[in-house]
Amino acid sequence: MTLDPDALRALVIGRVAGGEPFEKGSVAAARAAYNASFPTQQGEHEPVAASQERQTDGPNGPVKIRVHRGIGAPRAGARAVLYLHGGGWVIGNLSSHDEICRWLANLSNAVVVYPDYRLAPEHKFPAGLEDCTAALRFMAENAGELGIDPARISVAGDSAGGNLAAVLALLARDRLVPRLAAQVLIYPNTDARQTADSYRRFGDGFGLTAATMAWFRDHYVRTPNDITDWRVSPLLASSLAGAAPAFVVIAGHDILADEGTAYAERLRVAGVPLVLRPWPGQIHGFVSMGRHILGARQAVSEAAAWLQLQTRVQAD
Repeated sequence: MTLDPDALRALVIGRVAGGEPFEKGSVAAARAAYNASFPTQQGEHEPVAASQERQTDGPNGPVKIRVHRGIGAPRAGARAVLYLHGGGWVIGNLSSHDEICRWLANLSNAVVVYPDYRLAPEHKFPAGLEDCTAALRFMAENAGELGIDPARISVAGDSAGGNLAAVLALLARDRLVPRLAAQVLIYPNTDARQTADSYRRFGDGFGLTAATMAWFRDHYVRTPNDITDWRVSPLLASSLAGAAPAFVVIAGHDILADEGTAYAERLRVAGVPLVLRPWPGQIHGFVSMGRHILGARQAVSEAAAWLQLQTRVQAD
């Protein structure tokens, strides 16, 4: 499958813009470069019904949270989505994926909660996961105030955020965090061993490189033993049975394509209701590139439609 023309255009724009690969510089430089890219990649941030900034107590201090109420979301008993941003556990913040969260809130008539979880290397695994857990508990414990139905809370995330979302879904299955109605995994990182063949096929020249992904991972883990911890590599969990129904988005030209597909297959074999949505011509991160890639909003729209159906079924 050839690259989607929009994806190719986005890659060319990135090459023209230049800049040093993340792994060649400091973490601070990587974050500055990533933050500077938002206006060039994201489209105009569409209005939502309401937005607010909140915080909740995390295991190491307060966790900042942004809450978007979608246009069409009811004032009480709304479906809700905990959205976890990507960025290799090292970069990303409350602005980096705000466009996706606004789309998701409006398209699914939902309340989207978006935590600013702690990042590595200052806060290594499991710090970010603990903050995401705190955000989920905040949603369940404050459902009435937030105007959401605690039985219709889902989790979603892209890339490293997809990793965190998959792990939360397994923790919810084990009753270690509040229950989840559904999970949306957008080109998720599921195997930190980084040995899948897609690392060879798409290791350079398609946006996220194998070298950059190794740099992210090595900042995130504390020791090499963490790499095979299922909370870092959910593909290695002993069982995926009983996890919330899943919608999995795969970008065809992505180093994470094979591990994301493998995770979806394990979900299917375990009996988890699954929709696997491949985007063969797309690159990693395409959902964050709404200014250049028309498929970005379409991908979120399909996930939102599935969430509406899934949470409606779960509530019945």
